Amino acid sequence: MNAPKALSLTIRDDETLRSAYLAWLTHGGLFVPTGDTYVTGQAAYLLVTLPGEHERLAVEGQVVWITPPGTGHRVPGIGVHFGEDGRELRQRIEARLAAGAPTSHGSSHTL
Repeated sequence: MNAPKALSLTIRDDETLRSAYLAWLTHGGLFVPTGDTYVTGQAAYLLVTLPGEHERLAVEGQVVWITPPGTGHRVPGIGVHFGEDGRELRQRIEARLAAGAPTSHGSSHTL
């Protein structure tokens, strides 16, 4: 496959983080809004900024979910499963979500 595409993702609040986080994946992952074309299994390189932070965390992963443009009311994008190097990002996301009060069953970009 080709070199991974780099995607920058700034998550502005915990509700958005909760709807984008893919906890059901082995190493965790994120939904990334994009209109670009991807295929399942394609490598992706993310630069993620969590709510209230300035540091961009880099993680490599693999596309495991695709929501193409024109799919009803869903935001087009991809689900990226973190690779082994995503452990720190996963831990930071999960700690942040565990510390916050759960929102009412808000929408998710995936399941």
